[in-house]
Amino acid sequence: MSASPLASGREAPAGVELRAADAIPELRNIAIVAHVDHGKTTLVDSMLRSTGAMSTRGEQVDRVMDSNDQERERGITIFAKQASVRWGHYKINIVDTPGHADFGGEVERGLAIVDGILLLVDAAEGPLPQTRYVLSKALARKLPVVVVINKVDRQDARPEEVLEEIEHLFLDLTEAAGLDLDHLDFPVVSAVAREGRSVSGVGMPGAGEDLTALFEAIVKTIPAPDGDPDAPLQAIVNNLDASEYLGRLGVGRVQQGRLRAGEQIALCQATPNTSVPGGVLKRKPGTIYSVDGLKRVETDEILAGDLFIVAGFPEINIGDTLASPIDPVPLERLEVDEPVLRMTFGVNTSPMAGKAKESKFLTSRHLRDRLNREILGNVSIRLTDTASPEVIEVAGRGELQLAVLIESMRREGYELQVSRPEVITKEIDGKKHEPYEEVTVDVPDEYVGAVTQAFAPRKGQMADMRPGDNGRTIVRFDCPSRGLLGLRNELLTQTRGTALVHQRHEGYVPWVGELPHRLGGAMVSDRMGPSTEYAMDNLQSRGTYFIDPGEQTYEGMIIGENARNEEMLVNICREKKLTNIRTHSHDEIVKLAPKREMTLERSIEWIGPDELVEVTPTAIRIRKKALKEEDRRRDSRKG
Repeated sequence: MSASPLASGREAPAGVELRAADAIPELRNIAIVAHVDHGKTTLVDSMLRSTGAMSTRGEQVDRVMDSNDQERERGITIFAKQASVRWGHYKINIVDTPGHADFGGEVERGLAIVDGILLLVDAAEGPLPQTRYVLSKALARKLPVVVVINKVDRQDARPEEVLEEIEHLFLDLTEAAGLDLDHLDFPVVSAVAREGRSVSGVGMPGAGEDLTALFEAIVKTIPAPDGDPDAPLQAIVNNLDASEYLGRLGVGRVQQGRLRAGEQIALCQATPNTSVPGGVLKRKPGTIYSVDGLKRVETDEILAGDLFIVAGFPEINIGDTLASPIDPVPLERLEVDEPVLRMTFGVNTSPMAGKAKESKFLTSRHLRDRLNREILGNVSIRLTDTASPEVIEVAGRGELQLAVLIESMRREGYELQVSRPEVITKEIDGKKHEPYEEVTVDVPDEYVGAVTQAFAPRKGQMADMRPGDNGRTIVRFDCPSRGLLGLRNELLTQTRGTALVHQRHEGYVPWVGELPHRLGGAMVSDRMGPSTEYAMDNLQSRGTYFIDPGEQTYEGMIIGENARNEEMLVNICREKKLTNIRTHSHDEIVKLAPKREMTLERSIEWIGPDELVEVTPTAIRIRKKALKEEDRRRDSRKG
């Protein structure tokens, strides 16, 4: 490990006490929170590199904390993860949290084990919806804040204005939460996280600067853990992991006392274990790990305030407490915001089910077991049984969270079919209420009118409009969550892919009535077989295709969108009849328009109440719930 600034002989900053080199390192537990793409994970990379925690050749990769495949592909953080750095005589535990509100459960769990936060804000974009969301969660816990204005080297950077916007945001949130104004007294650090440079206050870090200013702000502002290491053990489990050799692992923080490998501890669960005396399971842990850089290091003891990973408790769940076996006292369990969207996950019943060689898990037992494993580690997901044993209702924070879950399952070899998301309503004062969200759209000036027109039929009300970057405008709307289903793709189409859309849950409003969905109807295949160029050429004037020529179809499969708002039954397998006639008009080359790429998210948004998305490891198809036409007619008469 390379020498850190303090270890290399640099004087301690004012107000920071240095201890003897052989003493126990002082702890600081921080979470890095920010809006999506403001540089959280990049900053963690720089902190790890600058302190030597990424010194080995194999670790020199960008966004090392985004280890999940989907995180790297989507460019966002999905799962909260832990790392630590050594800066002089300080050990700083870092929790990298997601910036998207759909993964708010990860944010809340991360904040439960830290003593302060680094609020990262882009020097050009300023605080955006998720900035407000994650900061409100931190202030609700009364955590001290270090503000980091990142990307100050951008040509369009406006750090002074951004700092003023941050101050207004703090003022709004402290007043809304009824807190005192002490939270407005926060240190400010300007940084270029990509290059590992920082400076105190608002400014541009010099060429010779490093992250010393950031580390000084952390150790001076974030308090050390106040847990008593000599008190009876209490440790909160806020995350789960798994090892091929050790089984389920509990991850969390020791609040007080000492967690020792050779001593018996008690596991206090939400539901007491009726199979053991007193309902509390008592056992010696198998192995205990501490966090050191990016690695987990086996240890004999972890003191109050530090993070731990423990093996030997296959029954452990998020929110459980590890306590003294003599007088086990559980800590307050973690609470997260309730889900706002729900959809059904069912067994794949299409004629193509199980045809892909990558498909491994096809039955309802496999599906239910996988979802039950998911809720063990994802506290913001809820499962509910339905009338059919082959269909399970899954509720979550938003479309992106549910889409990530579905994508993870298909990559693991699962086949399933999912319904269109619908909002979860509440009964308030005897009236039906639905969730609504604050939506911020950043678009070029010429598309402001198109964006406003897109929100109008969806009951979206403009709340604010201000200039953004050169030639762009930032428009804020309040809109029912139902109205946002499918809106993102519509905005991207109307603005030629230039719109930036951000949203966050705001609360509940009275039911606003019916809202429009898609404009066109479904083009439905009436038989099984491969699609042909001849049939597609004759039908392409009627709508837009979702498939390519030669792709296998089946009865009830949706192969495109009709230009009219009605369902159209088509023979997409029709072949050209062979004749002896050879003329130029008969032998014209077929020219088909490119198909519309239906990704998982786009398919979920597009489908209607009587349609499903078929998800397999190799394909995503759209189908009717009832595959046969006579069944659909019978269902429509019943409805």
